[in-house]
Amino acid sequence: MNNFFDNQRIFQLIWRRKFHFIVVGVVAIVLSAIFSGPVFIQPKFKSEARIYPTNLWTLSEESETEQMLEVLNSRDIKLKMFDAFDLATVYEISPDDPHYLTYMLDIYNSNVSASKTKFETVEVKVLDYNPQRASDMCDSIIHFYNKKVRNMHKAKDLEMVEISKKGLSRKLTEMNSVTNRIDSVRKQYGILDYESQVEGVTEGYMEALANGRASTSGAREIKNLYENLAEQGSEAQLLEGKYAFLQSVIDSLTIQYEHYLSEYEKDITYSHVVEYPVPADKKSYPVRWLIVAFSTVSAVFLALLVFLVFDYRKKE
Repeated sequence: MNNFFDNQRIFQLIWRRKFHFIVVGVVAIVLSAIFSGPVFIQPKFKSEARIYPTNLWTLSEESETEQMLEVLNSRDIKLKMFDAFDLATVYEISPDDPHYLTYMLDIYNSNVSASKTKFETVEVKVLDYNPQRASDMCDSIIHFYNKKVRNMHKAKDLEMVEISKKGLSRKLTEMNSVTNRIDSVRKQYGILDYESQVEGVTEGYMEALANGRASTSGAREIKNLYENLAEQGSEAQLLEGKYAFLQSVIDSLTIQYEHYLSEYEKDITYSHVVEYPVPADKKSYPVRWLIVAFSTVSAVFLALLVFLVFDYRKKE
């Protein structure tokens, strides 16, 4: 056994049986060429697309390209593709099979891929028996990606619309209450603007007292207003301040609400297509020369092992 793999012995064997190896090689070439043909292996055509992510939120530490890959490789999109192209029929998998989803995902994943390039684009590749279907599947993956991301964004935007709307509604209700109270104070006590009235009324009342006109009708009106300011002035001032504050809060909430509503209502895409898919005019699978080469090398190597064993037994 020590000289079983002796180089000199192997070269001698190859030279002695060169015609055998030639026959084995020729037979391997012929058979592999036949069995790798379309009669035995249905050819597949490849369609490709390259896309850039855009308009995405920043999530965790993932890049936008990584986020795009997460969505493209999601099961939701794969299931949509199954239905859109009736892939169960294409892949010859019965929906009634208990392992239907497992088989479908395995075949789909072997024919469809999405990967990041060195330029931070995402390359989508689809292999299919029909070149037009491969191209359409590429297009549909991009479409379903945009639709899924749009739905994700709309769900979040709608949530923010509802939150900002509720906040705005609460402040408007509070504003109505303050406005009603201010109107009541104005009608009942005549306090229209505490800051501007208090100085003028106080000065007028003091002047009437100094001039001995406290008993006149005008002075009595000033006195009543003066007393109202003294009695209700603090509340009026507080209501006016609260009204101004609520007005600024409502303005801010209105801007916020309109922003989220605008985000929710807009209809945009989340990818820039750098290279659109087109139907291939040449098959990509199988690579017949590679199958022929591998089969021939394997057959010749196997023949060499067999001849070595026979030769070794003869010499024992």
